[in-house]
Amino acid sequence: MKNQKMLLQDKIYLGIVYIFLIIALILVLYPLIYILSASISDPQSVNSGEMWLLPKNITWEGYQTIFENDQIWRGYLNTIIYTLVGTSINLFVTLPCAYALSRQDFFGRKVFMNFMIVTMFVSGGLIPSYLLIRSLGILDTMWALVLPGAASVYNIVVTRTFFETTIPTELEEAAIIDGAGDFTLFLKVVLPLSVPIIAVMGLFYGVGHWNSYFGALIYLSDKSKYPLQMVLREILVLQDLSSTGTAQNTSSSMATLMYSKQQLSEVIKYGVMIVSTLPIIMVYPFLQRYFVKGVLVGSLKG
Repeated sequence: MKNQKMLLQDKIYLGIVYIFLIIALILVLYPLIYILSASISDPQSVNSGEMWLLPKNITWEGYQTIFENDQIWRGYLNTIIYTLVGTSINLFVTLPCAYALSRQDFFGRKVFMNFMIVTMFVSGGLIPSYLLIRSLGILDTMWALVLPGAASVYNIVVTRTFFETTIPTELEEAAIIDGAGDFTLFLKVVLPLSVPIIAVMGLFYGVGHWNSYFGALIYLSDKSKYPLQMVLREILVLQDLSSTGTAQNTSSSMATLMYSKQQLSEVIKYGVMIVSTLPIIMVYPFLQRYFVKGVLVGSLKG
């Protein structure tokens, strides 16, 4: 009788869990489906509210306009370059630093770690950072975007925790006995066993660079160097659609031109959201299992 009662309680609990999961799934999927549907629907149907979930009067005019925009393609190329270079620099700095701090025989490791943790709470400020970038002579260059954030203390702590909890000390000692030095130990023993954390850190840093726009807003003035997010900002926020307009009949009235352009701009907004997030969505499934493991490692940091 008691087992039957517990079984009933389990069923009620699972039912409540499934209800909450279904609600959460709807709350997450609906905006995504709506944006995707709006990007390929007729502008008038979107603006009038006739399209509320599934596409209506499908048209590819918005995407055609987007892909004809040279600024978006240039922004894509710039963002890919910034992401690849920036993530490479981040990994080059984070992995050796985290490994050094994970070594018990590293003198002063706690002192260095405490100094680094302070930077998570205290910042130099925007104006001193701008003056520093200008003094270094890297203003309005790619390096102004990738060098200031070369390492994240949080990611260093997570990576250090991975090295401490995953890499066996006995394995390192055996390599040292075989004559391996510090660099050989790190490159040929530690890194091959650290693929999960490398993938996680690459994903963290890569997504950060891909979505970053504030650094470009502050340090870049040449529009040809704008990353994709800055180009999208001009389209979504500043309503700069001068280079995305399609050819119109010269006999049309100015009011009709403005109205058509305004309606098309609404659809273009949804299209650029899809275009900007699609690469990350495509990459994430391949790194999901590493991402979950990285989050679990991060939860154990102390």
